Amino acid sequence: MGADAPTSAAPSAVAARPSILRRLAALDTALSLRVHSFCRPVPRPFLKALEISGDGRFWFPIPIALLPLSSASAAAYSLVLGLLLGSLLDLLLVGLIKHLVRRPRPVYNKGMGLTFALDHWSFPSGHSSRVFFIAAFLRLSSASLRRVLLLDGPVSPARRWIEDYYDGELAELLVWIVSIWSVATSTSRVLLGRHFVLDVIAGAFLGVLEALLVLYFLHL
Repeated sequence: MGADAPTSAAPSAVAARPSILRRLAALDTALSLRVHSFCRPVPRPFLKALEISGDGRFWFPIPIALLPLSSASAAAYSLVLGLLLGSLLDLLLVGLIKHLVRRPRPVYNKGMGLTFALDHWSFPSGHSSRVFFIAAFLRLSSASLRRVLLLDGPVSPARRWIEDYYDGELAELLVWIVSIWSVATSTSRVLLGRHFVLDVIAGAFLGVLEALLVLYFLHL
């Protein structure tokens, strides 16, 4: 009898794991619906603008176009190359995870044009990973960003006015603006009904991890 106890307990422990995941998914689904319903008064055009601003089809061509133009400056070339590599890494990791997890999007997701098959899956949020990668990458490589903006060189009247008004460096202001944009864009994914809360949180952590990996390999 005593020898049989561990054997009988093992299947119950295995069966409990999916139950925990189901409970977590149910809690996430309920919370996401509550947030989505509570924030309905937020203007949808504003949320759609945030969605477009974080779209990969908008961001991915930018570093490709800037890479040849940035070759004159080592700091600018490193930044643009990092953004390009991060975009490629994000595309690969998000696609792989979505294919493995295959979590459907919220049933109340309306008005979304699905271009790729993977867009049918919700976990993780590709928008969140992308914008948090950009924000974390610029934050962690702020020294290179300062050199790109030529803060030690001639200062234009417009930049001097911005820095005097802000009482700080233009690079720091830019990083803060991008950080606020990344949080707002990620939040809009839940408000639009595109993703669940956990999708956005996972995407944000993934984006920060991507920034750390890119900075490590580029030695910035």
